[in-house]
Amino acid sequence: MNVNVSRPSVHPVEAAPQTAHNVPRVRMKDIQGMPGTPGGLALRLFQFLFALASLSVMASTSDFASASAFCYLVVAVSLQSLWSFSLAIVDIYAILVRRSLRNSGVVSFFTIGDGITSTLTFAAACASAGITVLIGNDLNKCGVNHCTRFETATAMAFMSWFSVSPSFLLNFWSLASQ
Repeated sequence: MNVNVSRPSVHPVEAAPQTAHNVPRVRMKDIQGMPGTPGGLALRLFQFLFALASLSVMASTSDFASASAFCYLVVAVSLQSLWSFSLAIVDIYAILVRRSLRNSGVVSFFTIGDGITSTLTFAAACASAGITVLIGNDLNKCGVNHCTRFETATAMAFMSWFSVSPSFLLNFWSLASQ
C-alpha cells in the first residue's frame, strides 16, 4: 500500500541584494517624552495634575461664572485633564506590555489631540490672565473677588500648557520623521 503523503520540506529563499533602493530604514529609539515611554508618562501625569489643580481651584470659587473667560478656563482644563488622564492610561499600558506607540495612526491621533487641547488651554489661560489683571490692577476689586485663587488657577493652566508643549512637539516631530 503506497500512499502519497506530503512531507514538510524547507526550501531556502535567497535574499534580495541590498541596493540603495531597498535598504531597510533605521528607526530611532523612542526618545523620553514620546508616547509609551516613562518620560511621556511623566509629562502626561504633570499635564493631568496641573489641569486638575487649575480646575479645582477655579471651581472652588463661588463667582468664577461671573466672567466668561473663567468659564472657558474651566471647560478647557476639564478637557485637558480628561485627555491627559486617558493618554496616561495608554502610556501605562504600553509600558507594562512593552509596546511601542510608533504607529503613524496612533501618533497622528496623539498629535492632533495634543495640538487641540494645548491650544484651548493656552487660550483659556491667556484670557483668564487678562481678566485677572483687569480685576486686580485696573479695577482694584480684589477685596470683593478671589484674585489669588484666579491667579493660582491661571498659573496652573499655564503650567499644564507648558507640560503639553513637549508632548505635542515630540509627537509632531515623530510624525514628520516617519
